[in-house]
Amino acid sequence: TFRTLENLTSTVLCNSSEVPSGLMKDKAVVVMRGNCTFLEKARIAQSLGAKMLLIASKPRLSPLSDNKTDFEDVTLPVALIRYNDIVDMQLALGNEVNVTLYSPPLPEFDCSMVVIFLIAVFTVALGGYWSGVAELENLKAIASPGERETRRKKEENVTFTPVTVILFVVICCVMLVLLYFFYKWLVYVIISVFCLASAMSLYNCLAALIGEIPFGQCRISCCNKNIEVRLIFLAVFCIAAAVVWAVFRNEDRWAWILQDILGVAFCLNFIKTLKMPNFKSCVILLGLLLLYDVFFVFITPFITK
Repeated sequence: TFRTLENLTSTVLCNSSEVPSGLMKDKAVVVMRGNCTFLEKARIAQSLGAKMLLIASKPRLSPLSDNKTDFEDVTLPVALIRYNDIVDMQLALGNEVNVTLYSPPLPEFDCSMVVIFLIAVFTVALGGYWSGVAELENLKAIASPGERETRRKKEENVTFTPVTVILFVVICCVMLVLLYFFYKWLVYVIISVFCLASAMSLYNCLAALIGEIPFGQCRISCCNKNIEVRLIFLAVFCIAAAVVWAVFRNEDRWAWILQDILGVAFCLNFIKTLKMPNFKSCVILLGLLLLYDVFFVFITPFITK
């Protein structure tokens, strides 16, 4: 069913007195986001006879934040739309616009799940292979048993011992609880940590590939060290990639591709760097993560709103 679209983006519809009586009757209405909740806008629009409510948003689109149970008395559909799309539509089509609801058919099988599965398997397989090659090279480089023991002691800093496993899971729990209460601020800490870690990981992954190329090995001296020029450019590129993602992370069309690349690089570097010394640490880690997942996924809904 098509409805005439009434453009009321000059108001936020937080009070029924903001629009003339009868203006919304049997129409689809678009209003601006802000000043009150989506639920309040929906109830006002419904009371004034509107059949559909579109809420125009200048910032990025986000899902409804109100509780679903509060919408039980709301019968008209509510949807978010970009304000820029409303402006473009008015310029292209004018003021006389009719709209209707449309839901694309859902496929029986989601092909994107296959892509996600292949990315996951590829990441774990390549990370494990890289870790094994690095370990083999270390063993070949060490001649005597004494040096091998010294090398192993040095590598304990990147080994997941039972104590570090417990500490890791505790930090995860504390961070999730803090995010629940202070999400508006801590989310930027998480973004910053991801950018730093992913830039370093991308550098380590690409540096390993570049190291196999026998060309372009020009060096410069700095602080009593010889540094390859191509590695300097690589570092700049990796930092730029992380910064670009941080700035444009809300772009729906392409930002997810860059995020996946940075995420894969982070996982590869994580698998290659950290080592599990024995099955005891593995059992403790997987057991604690099982309890962690069960608690925060299935039990916390009974505790929090």
